[in-house]
Amino acid sequence: MVARFMSLKEAVSSCIKDGDTVSMEGFTHLIPFAAGHEVIRQGLKDLTLIRMTPDVIYDQLIGAGCARKLIFPGAQPGCRVASSFRDAYEKGWPKKLEIEEHSHAAMANAYDAGAAGLPCAVFKGYRGAELTRVNPNIKFVECPFTGEKLAAVPAIRPDVAVVHAQKANKKGDILFEGIVGVQKEAVLAAKKSIITVEEIVDDFGDISPNAVMLPNWAVTAVVEVPGGAHPSYAQGYYKRDNAFYKSWDPIARDRDTFQSWLEEHVINGGPEDFAVKRETNKA
Repeated sequence: MVARFMSLKEAVSSCIKDGDTVSMEGFTHLIPFAAGHEVIRQGLKDLTLIRMTPDVIYDQLIGAGCARKLIFPGAQPGCRVASSFRDAYEKGWPKKLEIEEHSHAAMANAYDAGAAGLPCAVFKGYRGAELTRVNPNIKFVECPFTGEKLAAVPAIRPDVAVVHAQKANKKGDILFEGIVGVQKEAVLAAKKSIITVEEIVDDFGDISPNAVMLPNWAVTAVVEVPGGAHPSYAQGYYKRDNAFYKSWDPIARDRDTFQSWLEEHVINGGPEDFAVKRETNKA
């Protein structure tokens, strides 16, 4: 399999279907908002959503009625913009939401296990943790070498991983620079992947020491979407839109306001609505 270049509409319609397990990753940086909005526009539903930091992008997807279940780390320091999540989980609006809570360490290890083709992740953790009472997917095993009690969780193997990156070359190789989370692991663990990028280039030129590469054979679809991570940031292209993040809480708290925002900016909008001019807003 070699990456195919396509439009965002085509990538989402060909890779994601109702009921899929979908991972959209990016740690404060390179969050794939444009792709998430296309999922909403296409009316996909009953998705199991996985994310290490289920912040605004998943609040929007849940509020739009796309989600059936959320797999996530419970504690989100500094992240209180989750009104749609609370509405869905506590009140069943717009749809009842199931949740599966993990720790960040468990999620990171589960992505690693999925990328390695393993059935589960084994790690030190969860001893004395309350999450074991509510999550039956947390198990304990004995190390066959030391006899130590270790935690085990299922590997994360999404149907589709969706991430944003700075660049793709014309062969479909992908370049990430700056802060990264588990984007690489999510793509390698998934059956299919959609990579949105700021630009497609002939070659990557000078590459920073902390750059992450994904080869074209690990990628299903590549889509050029300038500004595709906005309102998060893309190092070297645009800064984080803090004003948008501050404005989100009152938008999401009121159902009518949320629906009006969704209709104007997502349903009747497109990725160009959130594109940021690189020439005037360099990070």
